[in-house]
Amino acid sequence: MKLSIKLMEMTQFNSSLSSRKILPFTMLALGLILIAVPVYFILRDISPQTNLSAVPVRLNVSAPKLTLSDTHSSSHSLAEYRGKVVLVNLWATWCPPCKEEMPILESFFNKHKEKGFVIIAINDGDPTPDVLQFVRDYELTFPVWLDPNSIATEQAFKTLNLPSSYVIDRNGRIQLMWVGGISRKTLDQYVVPLITETQ
Repeated sequence: MKLSIKLMEMTQFNSSLSSRKILPFTMLALGLILIAVPVYFILRDISPQTNLSAVPVRLNVSAPKLTLSDTHSSSHSLAEYRGKVVLVNLWATWCPPCKEEMPILESFFNKHKEKGFVIIAINDGDPTPDVLQFVRDYELTFPVWLDPNSIATEQAFKTLNLPSSYVIDRNGRIQLMWVGGISRKTLDQYVVPLITETQ
């Protein structure tokens, strides 16, 4: 009799012990479910067509006076491009979103360069050999200017963010600006109308 009581007590103790061991795992599983459900609904709503790139801000201000040298050591100013739609892209070789948008910018430039459109990519502070290698690696055909002293970012456009882009209309006024990488869809939506409106 005493032995059976002892066995019952031990069984109850073991059962209570195993319940205490299972409880943390149960709580962990519930916590993971509570995290996974909202993540599922968020990701479900993001389709491949969702545009997650930066959205331009509309402005109407005079473009800054800026003169820099290109990769061939020739000096150029923004004023030289009056009459064209100019996309000024401030970038650096170490910047991941800058790298991501370069093929998009190159493709967009090639499609619209005959319509009075140009991209001026102004490198912010990288050594010249690194910039030249980057231009070769990405097969860039639009003008690339060197800015070893960060004049464009700190003085002309007053930004510390890379990439940053500004679209200057044919009259020399900044109409659009954005911080961060840009998609082809956004370029088509916002920049093409500026290219086509006063050709």
